[in-house]
Order: sequence, then structure tokens, then C-alpha cells
Amino acid sequence: MKINYFGHSCFELEVGGKRILFDPFIRGNALATEVEISTIQPDYILITHGHADHIEDAVEIANQSNAMVISNFEICRWLESKGVQRTHAMNIGGHWYFDFGKVKCVNAVHSSSMPDGSYGGNPMGFLLESDAANLYFAGDTALTTDMKLIGEYKRIDLAFLPIGNNYTMGIDNAVIASDFVRCDRIIGMHYDTVEQIKIDQDEAFGKFAAAGKELILLSIGGTFTFNR
Repeated sequence: MKINYFGHSCFELEVGGKRILFDPFIRGNALATEVEISTIQPDYILITHGHADHIEDAVEIANQSNAMVISNFEICRWLESKGVQRTHAMNIGGHWYFDFGKVKCVNAVHSSSMPDGSYGGNPMGFLLESDAANLYFAGDTALTTDMKLIGEYKRIDLAFLPIGNNYTMGIDNAVIASDFVRCDRIIGMHYDTVEQIKIDQDEAFGKFAAAGKELILLSIGGTFTFNR
């Protein structure tokens, strides 16, 4: 499995011959100016919630790639009103089998509204099960004991966790979250994009290492390859 990082919480996974893009936010990210949106051609786009820093480029990328967007009902209907042709609406607790694997929607403790202020439904995270790996993509969330259910439900190979604090959990709570989901390899997200979520990366690496965890912080445009 190859993972490409486009900044903030935007990752593209290459799995099962498909490209899966999470939370497309590039054009509005001042740190991601080298990323060319026109080159991003996913087969699927997964969106955790409606805030602009997770959905801003969804319409453009969906239309240029004809990707199927997977999100909650309200976000899918909003995107359809903007001209997106292919959506698959889900909600927390449900799962569906796609040609790359299984997607299950899980709880995230946050808020959600669309860029125009309309209702964005409930925020959520995703569990993605495939032959290549089992992933937990937390989205924007606080630490919650619901995460313990994830660890009990499935062996997680990689956990994508927010670590920037202020709007989401920070480093200390993310370490606890990694214990809850029983995952020792964590990819950090939702940090450094704006002043309020800047972190001390050395501190972050140290705290995860002290807990026996591997923290991976990708540079924008960087890649990471995972082999189970």
C-alpha cells in the first residue's frame, strides 16, 4: 500500500489497484502550493465532515476524476447540489463493501457544517479493511472511549490521528487514542497548517516513542509505503 500526502488531513491511498483520497483540502492550504490538483485522479473520495479544510477541493477533484464520493448523507446531498455525479451516502455504524475493500463509519467527536454554513450532518471517522492493511482514519475528533471498540473490533495496522490540538485532540491524547485502538504505527495529521495547530515535532516523536509507538509525519508531497 502506498500513501501519498497532500497536506493537513489529505491523503491518497493506493490499494487494490484503486486510488482513495481522504478529506481533499489543498488549494486553501498555504503549505501545499506545490501540489497540482489537476494531477490528482482518485477512484474514490472519503470525506469525514463538512468543514472547508476537509472538503474545499472535493467538487473539483470529483468532477475531474469522476470519483465516487463516500461520506454522510448530508454531505453527499450537498455535493450533488454542486454537480458531483457519483456519491455513496453512509452513516455512523454502517459498512459497505467496495471493490478495494470494506468501509465502516465510526464516531468522531467534533462538529460539522458546510462551507456555506448549511448543516453538515454528524462528523465521522472511517475503518478501511483491505487485503493490504486495516486502517483507522479518525478525522477530526477528541479522544473518546468509543475508540476502545475499534481496538476490540479489528486489528488496526495504521491509525491516522489528528495531533494538532485546539480544534482536535493533541499529542498526549493521540498517544492514548493509539492505545485505545491498539495500534503502534500512527500517521499524524491536522497539524502545522495554521498557527493554532502548530506542534513541536521533536516533542511529538518523543512522546510516541516513550509509549512504544512509531509516529510518522510525512512532508507534503511525500509518500509512505506500508507492507503488512
